[in-house]
Amino acid sequence: MSTLRLPTESGADFARRQALALLAHERLCALYGAPFRFFSVKDPLSELVSAILSHRTKNADSHRAYQQLTAALPSWEQVRDAPTAEVEALISPCTWPEQKAPRIQAVLQELTARLDGQLSLPRLTEQLTTLPVPEARSWLETLPGVGPKTSAATLLFSTLRRPAMPVDSHHHRVAQRLGLIGPKVGTEASHALLEALLPTDWDAQQVYDHHEALMFHGQKCCYFRSPACGRCVMLDVCPTGQQLRGSQAASAA
Repeated sequence: MSTLRLPTESGADFARRQALALLAHERLCALYGAPFRFFSVKDPLSELVSAILSHRTKNADSHRAYQQLTAALPSWEQVRDAPTAEVEALISPCTWPEQKAPRIQAVLQELTARLDGQLSLPRLTEQLTTLPVPEARSWLETLPGVGPKTSAATLLFSTLRRPAMPVDSHHHRVAQRLGLIGPKVGTEASHALLEALLPTDWDAQQVYDHHEALMFHGQKCCYFRSPACGRCVMLDVCPTGQQLRGSQAASAA
């Protein structure tokens, strides 16, 4: 992981954000019971397809789409070569199947070309294992429609277990409210900024725990609407929470 600072940020500001990120890690991992068991045992190619299906989709729906797809077309070569309309129908439980079906096939076609004409899992695994994590992410992100979240999920969640941090909407919301990133930083841009706050020697388990802890906090406390600031373990260092609590107190008075 490389150290990336905001363009106008001083060393002191970066150090403050980094310390806050590590404090959030410590408190939230303790609160939600880290270390967390990895939820996926998929190979990197299967995880890549699964990550594409999961974009802006509930977990249960993307899981159902993945199961339907792999039950009907058991090999990724079959998915690559099937009529696009068939793939679209099979992944219909997820959002935007009309976009994701051709995207998945385009990714599989591009991988076939890069891997010398064969959709070889051993070759892909070797490629993603030997490259440094930033380069492996860049390699993945040149595939059609693959962005930072998908590349990180492929490397971290799959059996590769490489320390690349994905940022979902819950993680992003918590980070933004804490002030780890600015109020106008989008989810995609946040990946590099938030990953730069983590120690460079963290392994995959520590990176996974960090992501999961912030995600759980967004799901269980720091809600999109009406966050439960009164019971938040980060309230004393959260500018958004303090502002919201102050506003509520003023309204009550």
